[in-house]
Amino acid sequence: MRDSNHPAWSTVWDDSPLGLVASKPGSALATEVLSPALAREKLIRTLKNAYSGELGAINAYKGHQKSVSDPAEIKMIHRIEVEEIVHRERVGEILSLLGEAPSVHQEKTMGWVGKTLGILCSWSGWFAPMYGAGLLESRNIREYEEAAEYALAAGHVEFLDDLLLMAEVEWEHEQFFREKCRTHFLYSWFPKWPAPPAKETIREPFAWIEYPEGRLSHHLNAAGLTL
Repeated sequence: MRDSNHPAWSTVWDDSPLGLVASKPGSALATEVLSPALAREKLIRTLKNAYSGELGAINAYKGHQKSVSDPAEIKMIHRIEVEEIVHRERVGEILSLLGEAPSVHQEKTMGWVGKTLGILCSWSGWFAPMYGAGLLESRNIREYEEAAEYALAAGHVEFLDDLLLMAEVEWEHEQFFREKCRTHFLYSWFPKWPAPPAKETIREPFAWIEYPEGRLSHHLNAAGLTL
């Protein structure tokens, strides 16, 4: 189990659609809420969505880099793109281990959507792509947290570390885009997506579980990214 320092439990998300996330000290994930079979079904569905969603994000970030001129921002967006590629590879591996394959329809749809967004980024200016990316990354945090909850309920604790690490990396992505958006005058005029809780809270609901270290950290390090 990965070592982590956790703040007070009160910052944990309380709106889990599964009702699995504990909201008070000493509580545990109520894995009995879902049967293992149903949890596995939901895990597979979530992973397929995430796999194709990462393709859309990767294609969009290729165009997003062309909408900014700051070398530091270009470098960071490229790094995020690489991290999404690593996420997609690992999610694909997990699906394969579960005996499943990505959805052909979702792959075509999200690939096309991502390419379209990438093209639009090149002439829309930098704020719109930053805003849209931040909004989507905030949703990705919850998607991987939910996948971890489903994995636990399905009895696949071997996937927990990777799924939680992906949620943590998506949290970092959201923070980058949120902070960049705040520097633009248009930010005050746009609706604000809810800020996610502190990154440290992502693992809190799983603190009572012994789960092995995953493979994702090794993939990220192999890609030249420091965790």
